This record gives sequence, structure tokens and C-alpha cells, in this order.
Amino acid sequence: MDFVEQKIESELIFSGRIIDVRRDKVRLVNGRTVTREVVEHLGGAVVVPVDEKGNVIAVRQFRYPFERELLELPAGKLERGEDPLECAVRELSEETGYTAGRFTFLGEAYPSPGYCHESLYIYLATDLKAGAQHLDEDEFLRVEVIPLEEFVRAVMDGKVRDAKTIIGVLKAEKVLKGKE
Repeated sequence: MDFVEQKIESELIFSGRIIDVRRDKVRLVNGRTVTREVVEHLGGAVVVPVDEKGNVIAVRQFRYPFERELLELPAGKLERGEDPLECAVRELSEETGYTAGRFTFLGEAYPSPGYCHESLYIYLATDLKAGAQHLDEDEFLRVEVIPLEEFVRAVMDGKVRDAKTIIGVLKAEKVLKGKE
């Protein structure tokens, strides 16, 4: 059986700097008509930077919706038409000061597909070289260097709650262990 929902009409109800929100009327497979609210987002790139000692270069920043600091992987929003790898290279450098000699694509993830049209492109960055951060003027974060095994434990213990970070760390661990 095909479960495709057919869009009947769409209304933009909010347009912002980072997201747009629309309300769609859709027809379900059983013929009923329902409303779907969709957050549109250009997507982003996530980087799992791992140095030669097996440490992850992470960032800690305040996240207003949760009113707390979160430990996260470097990441950022795609510009319209931007290649996700270009975004990953830019965000790694801006947020951490590091550059990478090698990027390995780990996959794409939908962080919240029930209401949001955001895709995250996840990359493992290796052959790192340290440099100077160059944050956006409204960006405040600090870099933390954490052994990969310790980071994985923090994920599994529920100390790390950011979805992109959880996905990226676990995928990177799997890929790196496969290389041993």
C-alpha cells in the first residue's frame, strides 16, 4: 500500500531568517483531509573532527530554547544552493579554527521529520590542523577536546542530548573502528 499524502493547498504562515512555516491541507490515503504544519529549513552540515590521538573537537554553546549550554559537534546552516561539504569546511574553521585534510561523508539525517523539512549532512573530518576561530558576531562558544570513547559514553549515558551530535559521534565511532 502507498501511504503518500497528497497536498491540496499550502499557506505560508511565517517567514523568518532561519525558518519558514507553512500550513498545508493534505488528503490521506483513506480520503480524509487533514492539516500539516511544516517548518522549512535549508538544512545544515555537521562535522565530527577527530585528531590523530582519537580526540573529538567539539563546541559548547548556550541554546536558548533549552535555556542551557549543550555539548555539540561543529555545525551550521546551509546557504541557499550551497554544497554541504563547503558548509562543513566553513563551519569547522569558523567554530573551531581547525581545518581538515580529509572529509568523509557519513550520511544524511532528518532530525525531526514529523514537522520539519531539514536535512543534515554529516562528515568525519581527519588530518586536522589547528588554527584560529573566526566566529560570527552573534556566536559565542568554546572549543572542547574530548576522547572519542569518552564522548560515546557521554552520548550513551544521556549527557549529550543534541541529535546531530549523537548521530555524528556514533557513526564516526563505527567508521573509525572499522578502520582498525
